[in-house]
Amino acid sequence: MLPVHTSIMLDTRRQLKDGTYPVKLRITYLRQRKYYNAVYNNVNCTLTESEFEKTQGSKPREVYKKLQIAFQAIEQKALNIIKEMPVFSFDEFEKRYYNIASKNDIFTALDRHSEKLIASGRVGTAKSYENAGTSLLSFIHKEPLTKNKGITIKKALERREQLLAKRKPLPYSSITSDFLSDYEKWMLHNGNSITTIGIYLRAVRAMYNSAIADGEVSPDLYPFGKRKYQIPAGRNIKKALTIADIEKIFSYEPKTDSEAKARDLWVFSYLASGINIKDIARLKYRNIDGNRVTFIRAKTERTNRQNIKSIVAMIPTEAQKIIDRWGTKPTHPDNYVFPILQEGITPTKELALIKQATKTLNHYMKRIAASVGIEKEVTSYTARHSFATVLKRAGAPIEFISESLGHGNLRTTASYLDSFEDNVKQQYTAQLTAFSKENE
Repeated sequence: MLPVHTSIMLDTRRQLKDGTYPVKLRITYLRQRKYYNAVYNNVNCTLTESEFEKTQGSKPREVYKKLQIAFQAIEQKALNIIKEMPVFSFDEFEKRYYNIASKNDIFTALDRHSEKLIASGRVGTAKSYENAGTSLLSFIHKEPLTKNKGITIKKALERREQLLAKRKPLPYSSITSDFLSDYEKWMLHNGNSITTIGIYLRAVRAMYNSAIADGEVSPDLYPFGKRKYQIPAGRNIKKALTIADIEKIFSYEPKTDSEAKARDLWVFSYLASGINIKDIARLKYRNIDGNRVTFIRAKTERTNRQNIKSIVAMIPTEAQKIIDRWGTKPTHPDNYVFPILQEGITPTKELALIKQATKTLNHYMKRIAASVGIEKEVTSYTARHSFATVLKRAGAPIEFISESLGHGNLRTTASYLDSFEDNVKQQYTAQLTAFSKENE
């Protein structure tokens, strides 16, 4: 068998909010690398660079000595597994590395899936799986981790670490319909939204389905579905603006370059088929051909591998002016259109830059909305909903709107479409009593 290399390392690709990095077991085989969390005291171990160096010394002291011993045990476990394997494969290694006890643990399943998502560049989705596990743990110990006023970030992180230290395996059999119903009530009581609950429990359901498919859990235990527990679906909050409010944004005279850039990116999103900030950030000049821009939504490029659809959006004159004003130079095909991302960055860094760009845009759009007298909240997401809703009100077929948004089905599009304005409703309602005078 070709050599398989193991090492304990500090994964500095993803810094956590408290300034630490995850400690990982790295396995290298045929130039391919995979990473596995180093667990210490039932929680994933994270350290600063200086703390990790202390665990690597010849004579570490106190807790660093304990960590060194724990890391050596983790690596030795991996070496023993590899030695017993007649032919090495990562899939077989993982089956042996994660023992039977951990297979029947939803926390471990969420951790493992989160790691796979990070490895494939889906950092944002990975975070939702990680948060789902933390939320379940919070529910079990009745220690809410919501951001309360007066609690510093440092204090919140300390509370989270204390909670994680209490983590024990949560068997799939414990996740019953009653457990899920109680979890939902507890989450709502502590100020969480139906949308958040839905995101976390869809992650749990995905792990449950995977465990059943792998033969690790009996289908009879499945707690989801009709006559069992049904994951709540958050109601769509109407985010679209009226055409009159959109005109106010177009006509607004920015007071600063920051306001101007935020307003222009919002307008570009609105005009270019409701393209979201992540896809705007990823646009390169090769995506633009004359007055058309062609792109694949980042949100669907991995989930619809068998039916990847390109979105073709027209670029009206105003959108082209925005590219001319803020676009990077030179206009080389491989250059990003807007200076939000850089080449060669990690998925984690990309996510951070996109989040910052979104936060900045939303900050200035809130100020602009207040200045022009728009009472609704105006965010990057509002541009996408407004694009769809304005087309609907103009009589555009829902099939055209769906194609423009890059949706896989019309039902998804329908959830985007806002209600008609009150004056339109009044016109139709008036017909209910428009009795003919001949009947009087």
